[in-house]
Amino acid sequence: MTLRLKHGSLATIFGGSGFVGRYAVRAFAKHGWRVRAAVRRPDLAGHLQPMGAVGQIHAVQANVRHQQSIEAAVFGADLVINFVGILAASGRQTYDSVHVKGARAVAKAAKQAGATQFVHISALGADHKSPSEYGRTRALGEQAVLEEFPEAVILRPSIVFGPEDEFYNRFAVLAKNAPFMPLIAGAIKFQPVYVGDLADAIFAASEGKARSGTVYEIGGPEILTFRQILDSVRRWTDRQRPYLPLPLWLMELQTILTSPLPNSLRPITLDQVRMLKVDNVVSDAAKADGRTLYELGITNPQAAGAIVPTYLERYKPRGQFSHYRG
Repeated sequence: MTLRLKHGSLATIFGGSGFVGRYAVRAFAKHGWRVRAAVRRPDLAGHLQPMGAVGQIHAVQANVRHQQSIEAAVFGADLVINFVGILAASGRQTYDSVHVKGARAVAKAAKQAGATQFVHISALGADHKSPSEYGRTRALGEQAVLEEFPEAVILRPSIVFGPEDEFYNRFAVLAKNAPFMPLIAGAIKFQPVYVGDLADAIFAASEGKARSGTVYEIGGPEILTFRQILDSVRRWTDRQRPYLPLPLWLMELQTILTSPLPNSLRPITLDQVRMLKVDNVVSDAAKADGRTLYELGITNPQAAGAIVPTYLERYKPRGQFSHYRG
């Protein structure tokens, strides 16, 4: 750690205050990097500073749609990491403006600023032929990054879990408050990866364990169907809500009818329903080519069953201390 600080190595992390970004900030600070967290609201990023020494972590204002703020954020950086992405488009935050144009702008600015490394966080399911706009724009964003920064490393994680996630926690809230659990595309497969393992993989990529200009697919040790994931949520929260099977066509119709409403009032968008048409797992090609978590040095990744129950306990009928009460 002292060596890195002595040489002043600087990592600029776009989206560093978000769920996954904060774990990357912690990992780089732990290994002695100075960290500049480029976020839209630096006034809300105070939780990052205790992760490092005094002055080691600094939040700055940046928006991937505003070129001048990007250039200021990458100035003097040795390494740039881009986490910025959206699950649902809203207003000027469109899939194209964030995933494609935003990713290109960050990569281009990093190259022009003299950064020697660039790591772009995409998503499993990034595909030019994806049924969802999310998947298509993720693929276009990867293409844009490699055009501007050919040596970049791209990581495509599956569903990411951890205490602050919006996946397991969201279904736990449903298990607690709803009379039933919606079951959409119960056979679709996911390969959940622990947020700490993903952060370690990102750090490993920055330390030269990844091949330049390569796309890595990041999945955890288990492949689970959506039904199995919901079964686990019900078990870990002690709430046996009945399932209400909902066919994809009905969900697509529901999302079309509710499209005038703000995303905050909609349980799911049309594009998110379309994402459920394709499995979200590491491909055989990535395994054969050595482009997985294992090749980045994460040889014992955490399974959901070892982590998730610890933070879903608070959703149990008697709360997080129920096991103390008998």
